[in-house]
Amino acid sequence: MNRKSTNIFWHKMQINREKREELLDQKGILIWFTGLSGSGKSTVASALESKLYDMGKLTYLLDGDNVRYGLNSNLGFTKEDRSENIRRISEVCKLFVDAGLITIATFVSPFKEDRDRARKLLGDDFIEIYVDCPLEVCKKRDPKGIYKKAISGKIKNFTGIDSEYEVPHDAEITISTHISSLEDCVNKILNYINL
Repeated sequence: MNRKSTNIFWHKMQINREKREELLDQKGILIWFTGLSGSGKSTVASALESKLYDMGKLTYLLDGDNVRYGLNSNLGFTKEDRSENIRRISEVCKLFVDAGLITIATFVSPFKEDRDRARKLLGDDFIEIYVDCPLEVCKKRDPKGIYKKAISGKIKNFTGIDSEYEVPHDAEITISTHISSLEDCVNKILNYINL
């Protein structure tokens, strides 16, 4: 049974992206953070958003856990569900970028294929940031206590334990949170996006 509708048509709006960006005095972009749980994605993204706010930029931060409370609450952590999670959030990001927002997304997004699909959807507006942090450091940080649960078998399909993480080799930016300070990580991103 095919549930996909065929009787839909794109409606062209009177106010386009260029007009929204002109109103906001900024260009809509997507800053996509990927890395293991506990690598520091949300911490760096939140600090980046604060810095952009201080610069007078309109942003929105989409965090992996927060999105799973609502939009993706019906998805688990199988490979298929993880791919669907990233597909949905990529479409949301595309809408936010079209609205002229500097969109910040923090998702483990372990599979290259899913990240590549997001990159293709957003084109030049997609900036990938690989948050590099060794698994052992992430396990020690374990801010949510989930590595302990995954290692004990209470959580299945956990990235880095019993599910693979495919390291990006073509990310625009790599930050190493186990080596660099939070301020240095944020400044490296700001220097790249050059707003």
